[in-house]
Amino acid sequence: MNTRMPTYYLSHARGPWPYMEGPIREQFRLLEQSLRDIPRQLPHTPKAVLVVSGHWEEDEFTVSSSPHPDMVYDYNGFPEELYRITYPAPGSPQVAERVVDLLTSAGWPARSDAWRGFDHGTFSLLSPMYPTADVPVVQLSIKKTLDPIEHLLAGRALARLREEGVLIMGSGHSYHNLRDWQRGDTKLSAVFDAWLRRTLLESSPYARREELADWETAPAARAAHPREDHLIPLMVAAGAAGKDPATCIYGEVLRGAAASSFRFGADRTPTGFDRLAAPTASHA
Repeated sequence: MNTRMPTYYLSHARGPWPYMEGPIREQFRLLEQSLRDIPRQLPHTPKAVLVVSGHWEEDEFTVSSSPHPDMVYDYNGFPEELYRITYPAPGSPQVAERVVDLLTSAGWPARSDAWRGFDHGTFSLLSPMYPTADVPVVQLSIKKTLDPIEHLLAGRALARLREEGVLIMGSGHSYHNLRDWQRGDTKLSAVFDAWLRRTLLESSPYARREELADWETAPAARAAHPREDHLIPLMVAAGAAGKDPATCIYGEVLRGAAASSFRFGADRTPTGFDRLAAPTASHA
């Protein structure tokens, strides 16, 4: 039995949606179902979850190391009670130290941060996955450079964690043009989503790395990501994946824009949470 953890790149959607009720919550029903299914896809319960958060940028890779992380309410315009919610999962100073060691050993300056709490890119994913909050969680920042090659290589340096029972998840969104999203002009989201699927699902491991490193040349790249903070966590997940193949575990038109999530490694059986058309062989 293969006990190595897969890696994931997950679209985390809007704000604290798992803590909402009514029609707004219902918009994210398929996404929630796909997240609840992830523990079933794993070989065993993780020792810890390492979340690479698109909502945390630092000059160098930084890891949350508090044994009891606080909350970061990094969203605006929601009801007051959503600024009092908690996701009480423990942290793991030991895993945080291991992450720093692996990164620095690979030549990447890295440090720990004992004050950083969980932002919504972390707790909005983990609340459906582990609602009892009993799995330790550590966050890893992205670098302000937003350099895809740096993050692919950092992911490669962290790949050993998969053998050690740590689940690596990149948290962002496969489409993140908030201005166009708000005005309903999201037709190019499907163009970029098709490229992303072809790249992840059909390319060889070498070609996948090359295309991700050069993602800005993809069709509709800057229309989908005017700023790539929500795409960069994918690079860490793909770097840690090595040669493992990818599977699309979730896809739909979410609030008007194509959104997808991916797993690298382990079972490639479709999960049933992908409503978008499969990519074609054409790159036109």
